[in-house]
Amino acid sequence: MDIKQARYLIALAETGNFGQAAERCHVTQPTLSMRLRQLEDELGLQLVRRGQRFEGFSAEGERILAWARSLIAAHEGLLAEASACRGQLVGTLRLGLVPLGGFDPMRLLAVYAEQHPHLRFQLSVLSSEAILERLASNALDLGLSYLDRLDRSQFDILELAQTRIGLLHDRRHFRFEQAPDWAELAQLPLGLLSSGMHFRQSIDHALRSRGLTPQLRLESDSVHSLLQAVSAGLCCTLMPLDSGLERLQPHLSLLPIEDARTLAPLGLIMRRSAPRSALADACFALAAPLATPTAEKR
Repeated sequence: MDIKQARYLIALAETGNFGQAAERCHVTQPTLSMRLRQLEDELGLQLVRRGQRFEGFSAEGERILAWARSLIAAHEGLLAEASACRGQLVGTLRLGLVPLGGFDPMRLLAVYAEQHPHLRFQLSVLSSEAILERLASNALDLGLSYLDRLDRSQFDILELAQTRIGLLHDRRHFRFEQAPDWAELAQLPLGLLSSGMHFRQSIDHALRSRGLTPQLRLESDSVHSLLQAVSAGLCCTLMPLDSGLERLQPHLSLLPIEDARTLAPLGLIMRRSAPRSALADACFALAAPLATPTAEKR
């Protein structure tokens, strides 16, 4: 297996489509397919299940895919380490983000970009569980996630924010004399993230603990779709304060809700075990001044 074949395999896993994988890797689809078949011949294994289109990986393919991810991470980590030894920080920082958190991730990227102008960023929006899995497998360098579902012996943690919650609405469609309380919120047409996501779980817990049932009009796993629904006047939604989302459109307003916060704080996470990239170490250290004053130092 060479580096290109590993990249082709990962691109196919992430896109689920031969054509899109080839486009991402800047090769033709026949070239990508041929190189993957050569890899299968070399290993003596069927990795990819094929029909009229890509149908997934075989069990053996899933195992080889995990090694391919490690190979690419090690290759990129080696190049970043060599650059760091020369006093430079270059390469791509792979950052996993939960969909909604009370910390604007662009604050982090602005700090990194100012200090290291040649740094590139690859952002992945994932669940807290997926972020931890990818950190553990070295498929991510850093994670911006909630801190309640991780083994603290395996990760370095920098607490960034206790996520407070507000009501996001479009002033053209809804007007409020003051910030509503939970009982008033339950009477509004609401659009919320899909159930099971951490931010939604915090909202459900807050409502249940008060004996309230929301007037749910829309659910989505896409923050963009929620913002579209709010702008169209279909609903209001609950969003983190200090996330910067209300600044995306001029008619949006975010009202703080008293005693409304997520079940766990948000933090920057980096795995402790080697190999760990020089990019992760340097960027984790740069984020230290952004930590909450009361955060426990670990």
